[in-house]
Amino acid sequence: MPKKVDRRERRTQIADALMRVAADHGLEAVSLRHVAAEAGVSAGMVQHYFRTKDEMMAFALEVVRERNQVRVTEALALLGADPAPRELLRTILATLLPLEEETRADGRVALAFLAYSAVRPTASATLRDDTGQMIDFIAGLLPVPEKETAARSLLALMEGLGVYLLGGQYTPGEARAALDAQLDLIFKGP
Repeated sequence: MPKKVDRRERRTQIADALMRVAADHGLEAVSLRHVAAEAGVSAGMVQHYFRTKDEMMAFALEVVRERNQVRVTEALALLGADPAPRELLRTILATLLPLEEETRADGRVALAFLAYSAVRPTASATLRDDTGQMIDFIAGLLPVPEKETAARSLLALMEGLGVYLLGGQYTPGEARAALDAQLDLIFKGP
């Protein structure tokens, strides 16, 4: 009797291989052949699950988004039933930062996807929708008049901190301190 393969599981295995290739060598090294070798499967199998590189990239981005959501959900559960808006926001933003080795790998992939989306309108649309939702959520937590502008600034700060963490210019402690300083400005005022 033939073995029944879970399609989602196999696609995730291939996406994980793509992310390892992208994290170690950059997105320019991602090809069906390289991903197949990293996953330990044939190039034909990769093509069976993903017709194009763009399709494979979109699925990998979805996997990164899901992992971030799981991390954020787990971190928020530790806060209890009714956290203060500042603590809720700090937890979300700090959880999304590449502060540990596990999150650094996903952070390198996310950074590579940002560059990839700059030249791929379909990938950019997905990220644009995610960014809009994040800005709306953050704005809803802020006690300032220009909520959307402040939310955009916080999101840009988080992204910039992520780049500096990945590049080694900031330590995790320095990134947390910068985030806390900005949150203090917003929640305590001048």
